[in-house]
Amino acid sequence: MTVPLPTPPPTTTTPVTTTPTPDLSSPLSSPLPVQAPACATDQGSLCARVYQLTQTDWLSRSADELVGHGVVVLLILVVAVVLRFAVHRAINRLTAGAGQGRVPTLLRPLRDRAVRTLRDAAPLMVERRAQRAQAIGSVLRSFSTILIYGVAFVLVLGEFGVNLAPIIASAGIVGVAIGFGAQNLVRDFLSGIFMMLEDQYGVGDVVDLGEATGTVEAVGLRVTTLRDIAGTVWYVRNGEVLRVGNSSQGYSVAVVDIPVGHSADVDEAIEIAERAAITECAEEKIAAKVIAPPEMLGVQSVTAEGVLLRLTIRTRPGEQWAVQRAVAAEVKSALDDAGVPAPYPFAGRPGVAGPGTPAV
Repeated sequence: MTVPLPTPPPTTTTPVTTTPTPDLSSPLSSPLPVQAPACATDQGSLCARVYQLTQTDWLSRSADELVGHGVVVLLILVVAVVLRFAVHRAINRLTAGAGQGRVPTLLRPLRDRAVRTLRDAAPLMVERRAQRAQAIGSVLRSFSTILIYGVAFVLVLGEFGVNLAPIIASAGIVGVAIGFGAQNLVRDFLSGIFMMLEDQYGVGDVVDLGEATGTVEAVGLRVTTLRDIAGTVWYVRNGEVLRVGNSSQGYSVAVVDIPVGHSADVDEAIEIAERAAITECAEEKIAAKVIAPPEMLGVQSVTAEGVLLRLTIRTRPGEQWAVQRAVAAEVKSALDDAGVPAPYPFAGRPGVAGPGTPAV
């Protein structure tokens, strides 16, 4: 009888677990603290690198957003600076040329009230154009800077999630308060801008601004500087100018009043005065200032003292007073040489003999 041998139990092979050798060269191989953010476990991420360097939870979690927003903000600022530079360069090119006597491109569409002969001859026109172009260019540059940087500031705030509604409301309230407090200043600047655009007056013009009358020396956006005949310098705020009388635009008229006595032959006196005026206007020192021959208007008025004759001469702007003085002196000499009686009291009362004048 065969007895079966017992079967040995199956042999169980125990697996050998191999512990990997940590890579000491990797900064993220060290165990992370319990309070570390979840993103710190992503090897190669910006969050993990920031946490490894700073061990700061909030900074590592916000690293991606900070870098993303920072790049956008930097791009906004760069675009704003470049755009401002390009706009200012374009404005400078539009206002260039006034210093060389050329009409700036910015002023070509606008009306220039000076006549062509004056623009070709008067050196003050160059300064007039330069100041006008510089003033308009300064306004455009300031407006463009405020607009570009204002839009950039709003975009930066929006990038960081700032609620702009309260800021805009506060800015509106502040703007209203400043508008009420500085309304005179705002009115001066607005008046100066429109005065420049309309070319109401410029450097070298003889103007009447109401309280002050004289020659314009400087024109600004807020104040106009002029000097009167006595040498006094007046500073007039543009917002206070309600009317402007300009004696230097287009052309001027020299008005010469000639008084004669009642006993004078009016027709003869008119003929003598007109001939003397034409002769004087033909002189070299006066001819360049006259743009039309003298025009005798005739009797202007009759008073108890005598008869007043009037003639007018169209001149270049600002030259009417020089022509008026020269023609008046020549006419006076011609009337004296012809023996035309002078008015009272220089020739005595009417009907009463005066010095060198027979009684009527």
